[in-house]
Amino acid sequence: MMGLSTGSKPNTIKRNKENRDNSPSKSDPKDALVIADVVSRGYYYEYTRQANVFQRLRTVMSDREFWVTHSVRLQNRIIRWLDIRFPEYTSVFKDWTCKRSMATLKEFPCPQDLESRSVADIITSWREHMQRAGGSTGTQKAAQLLSQAKRSVGNLTAVHEAKQDLGRLIEEYERIVEMLQKMEKDVIALLSEIPMVEQLRSIKGLGPIFIAAILSGAGDLRQYAHGRQLLRKAGLNLAESMSGKRKGQIVLSKRGDSTLRKYMYLATIVLTATNPVFRKLHERNIRAKHMKKQQSVLKLLGKLARILIGIVGRGETFSPEKAGITLTQAA
Repeated sequence: MMGLSTGSKPNTIKRNKENRDNSPSKSDPKDALVIADVVSRGYYYEYTRQANVFQRLRTVMSDREFWVTHSVRLQNRIIRWLDIRFPEYTSVFKDWTCKRSMATLKEFPCPQDLESRSVADIITSWREHMQRAGGSTGTQKAAQLLSQAKRSVGNLTAVHEAKQDLGRLIEEYERIVEMLQKMEKDVIALLSEIPMVEQLRSIKGLGPIFIAAILSGAGDLRQYAHGRQLLRKAGLNLAESMSGKRKGQIVLSKRGDSTLRKYMYLATIVLTATNPVFRKLHERNIRAKHMKKQQSVLKLLGKLARILIGIVGRGETFSPEKAGITLTQAA
């Protein structure tokens, strides 16, 4: 099914509505006239409805993004709680979401909860929430926890109410984590219905969530002729402000799918750390071409877009040689 799209319609209307009467006024009849005028001038592109599996994937990923955002808010609230009540806690547990830390927050969230406890008492309580609670690591962590609790400068007021608040936050956080794990299984099941996913998985470091995010935002990658089209879809194409002798700063246009833009950027960051090809290219860009890290990441993002469209279009899996890359040359 084919249709017409004026790009990001609210932005298109907003930027063109004053052309008719030089007025910021807005009404439904005026919007209709603006849309008709934009279409008559050819300022649109053809819209192709995506296959059902891509629509389902987009729905699941949109839902997942909502709960990921909510999870981040909860994590920030819990970190804030610790900063107020037990600021020394993070010196014992760098990652407060690990099993041992979660067991501690459920049993001994405040420093005063540890006043009459011993190392053995703490380990015994941990065993109710995890299997391998003891050992040298458990003993060391329990001793550190007791030491930090004795010298804590955390707020001691309204302790009972504060602990109830933390309990609710942790309960909700664990519920969302479980929900996100279920969603990830649903995403993987949907990806198994899309043949091109096997080609995308051949890029080491490009995990299922990144692949799902890219496909949910971009749709069928076979509809793109070049990586530049994918970049434009994500708003990652460059825009420059220039007038007369003045040259403005070149920036990203950011006129596209913000979620697609986010995950393509994050995927490139991960690839520079986990994929030997991208890591080598990143190092070469910084050392030999004297690029800043952010400049190198943006350049490699463009290369990733071209690789994605290239391997899908040719029906091939990724290989450095076919992509015109060797581990000894830069992008």
